[in-house]
Parts: sequence; structure tokens; C-alpha cells
Amino acid sequence: MSSQSQAGSYDAVIIGAGAGGLCAAARLTAAGQRVLVLESKNRVGGRASTEVIDGFNVNIGAIAIELGSTFEETFKLLDVPLDLREPSPATVFRIDRKIINVSKGGGWGLLLGTFTKQAAKIGTKFADARGGDLPEAKLSTKEWLAQYTKNDTVHAIFRNLCAAIFAANADEVPARAFLTYFAIKGAFKRFGFCPRGTIGIWNDLADGIRRRGGEIWLDSSATRLHVADGRVTGVEVERNGETVRVEAGVVINNIGPRALVELAGGALGDAYAEATRTVLKPAANIVINFATRERLLDVPGLVTFGKTRRLCNMGELTATCPEIAPSGWYQYVAYAVPIPAIGGDFDETAEIEASLQDLRDEFPGFDNAKMLSVRVMRGEWPAQRSCAGYDMPQDTPLANLWNVGDGVKDYGDGGTQACALTAKLAAEKVRAYLAQPQPA
Repeated sequence: MSSQSQAGSYDAVIIGAGAGGLCAAARLTAAGQRVLVLESKNRVGGRASTEVIDGFNVNIGAIAIELGSTFEETFKLLDVPLDLREPSPATVFRIDRKIINVSKGGGWGLLLGTFTKQAAKIGTKFADARGGDLPEAKLSTKEWLAQYTKNDTVHAIFRNLCAAIFAANADEVPARAFLTYFAIKGAFKRFGFCPRGTIGIWNDLADGIRRRGGEIWLDSSATRLHVADGRVTGVEVERNGETVRVEAGVVINNIGPRALVELAGGALGDAYAEATRTVLKPAANIVINFATRERLLDVPGLVTFGKTRRLCNMGELTATCPEIAPSGWYQYVAYAVPIPAIGGDFDETAEIEASLQDLRDEFPGFDNAKMLSVRVMRGEWPAQRSCAGYDMPQDTPLANLWNVGDGVKDYGDGGTQACALTAKLAAEKVRAYLAQPQPA
């Protein structure tokens, strides 16, 4: 075979098999389009996948997958069951080693009322946000909250909510984005864990895509876009030690706008390249996976903490999915967010140690834990390609090229639900584009 050979023609080539890429592929295959997904790794799921360590199914990034709405609709389009178990209660708060379950009623008032006399006023601002009255875009969540209370515990709660959802600190997340998510978007009210690890749902969706005629190439890296007359015409791929070219009616990018600029080789223009450097604000976090012989906390869902150094939330996966770990073990994942999480550099060793010390302080039994992995998600593999409030458009300067995923979310959105929504919008644009007369 020559150094570069032709490897077929597709209506849509999707670069990256993360949440946005697979959801876009599912929608397009369901609509009858011929689809190819390219994934550089040997597994699907991107930054919400799973690896096996010492017999434990250890999730790499996201664990809590939102139910309902666009995400669940995507699976139904291919008749793929969504293998998730919902914890009840879904979320609780742990403050001064006491559990506060807001799902029993009381909401923000119940949560904040113990710590500040301004709880009602803060609650009113959430109601105002639902009515469209939002703060100016430049005001951070910390600055917004400081107008109503100086209470350290309340500020710690809001910091850890920002960290848990957006992988950023309260002084880094715009208050407008925070309130949009928690007051308008629905704020993570229903989610579940996959008993096979998060990769289980992605493997199911990938199988559904293949059953409908879609192709997914693992260990296959897109290395270059071929562009002519303002359109992508094909994608160069490194696969099995060879370089092949696939022809594409359209391309959907799920590896982030910054990586797309590298693939396009200048075809997106200087202004777009500059926007990827100045608009996007990637966010970092620290994911700590560990297991114990004794249960640390009898809570099935996610726990958000009060005053901590870096630790923001934690979940015991074996409470709902015991098969994720070998018999006799309780498996946990804890999330921490460094300072700073956006923009500046941080000392990984010091930030990890601060996070581990939080776990020691919260749970005396943590010193006996079996450590499975500590993953710092930053740089080219960030927790978020851009923090909420700092996303780029899905459209690009090329007529048949769109982005999906967590760098092009709807304002104030987050999680896999946000990625699924970007996929739905991109699929609609693809179908409209392909329905038009195509250039010869």
C-alpha cells in the first residue's frame, strides 16, 4: 500500500469518541447518514471513561451521568438501553461532619439558613435568576455572594459547588453562569452510575451506532484536515501504522477548538486561532480513586463538602453498583479543584497533598485506604475544555465543520447533558447542510 491511501467516503466524519462525538454519531446514524468516528485511544468515552486497576473499574473523569432530556433521548433514537442506577438521595452536603439532605425539602433555605441570616435573600436571587434577572457577566460567583454574606461556611459551600460542577473556584466562575446552571438549567437533579463503570454506557451507544451502520475506528488519530473552497473535503488518519485519507461530506470535531486549529493547518484563520487562546478557559481538577474495607460514609449519591482546602465532592460507587469493585471492598471517587484551576500554574504535588489531607480530616479511616489512582486533569487533558461562561461557538469559519463537546456548551451549561445538547444542535446543522445541493 502507498504511504497515503483512500479509505472510503462518509457523509460525516466525527473526530473524537467522547460524549459529544458519540451522541452526534448516534443522531446521524439514526437519521440514515453514513458516519465514521475516529478515536485516537483504544476505547470510547474520552474524559468520561473507565480503566481496570487491580480488579476495580476505575472511572477516568466523570462518573455521574445525567438522565432525562437530550442525553436520554439520544439513546432512545437507537433503541439502546441506558444502563444507569439512580442513587437516592442523589446529592447531600457534609458540613462539620454532619449530613444535610436538601432533597427532603427546604432547598437553598435549608442549606444556608443554619449559617447566615441572609439565606432568604440569597434564595430570592435564585428566583430572580429564573425570571431572567441575572448579574453582569464579569461578576464572579464569589463577588456576587459577597454582596449578601461574609459567612465562611456559605462561601465554602458555593466554592465547592463551583468546583464540583465546573472544575473551577468561585472566584473563577461567572455568577451569571452559576445562576443559569443552578436556577435555570435544572442543576443535576437526576443522574446515575453505570455498574460497569462509565465506559459501559459508551460501549452500549457505540454498539448501537455500529448496528445501524456507523463505523468507529479506535487507535486512529486524525492528523490533518483537507480543505478546499472554504470546506473540509477529507481527513488524514494515522491507523495501523499507515496514513489513510477518508473523504467527508461534513466533519464534526469533539477534541476541542484548540486541537482543531492544529488539524486545520491555518485554514480556520488567525482570528479563530486567537479566539481559542483568549476565549476558552480550560479548567483543571484532581480525581482520587480509592477503596476501603470499612465503609466511610453511608450515603449512596454524591456528597458535597463545606469547609475544605481543595476537596469538593465524593461518591461511593459501590453503594449503588457493588459489582464495580471486588467483593468486600467499598470504592470511592473524590474530586478536588486546585488553586488556581484556570489560567495560572499550580504545584501538582502540593495540591494533591492538600486534597488528600482533606480526606484524612473528613474520614479518619482514610489512612487505611487502598489507593487506586490520582489523576490530575489539566493541559491537553483538562477537566473542562472551557469553564462555563467561556465557551466558543459550535460553528467554525468552514461551512461544513462544527464543534461539539465541553468547549462549545450552551451558556451556563455543564456535564454530559451539555455535550449531548451540542451534539443534537450539530446533527441538525449537518442534516440541513447535506440536504442542500453539494458542490461538484
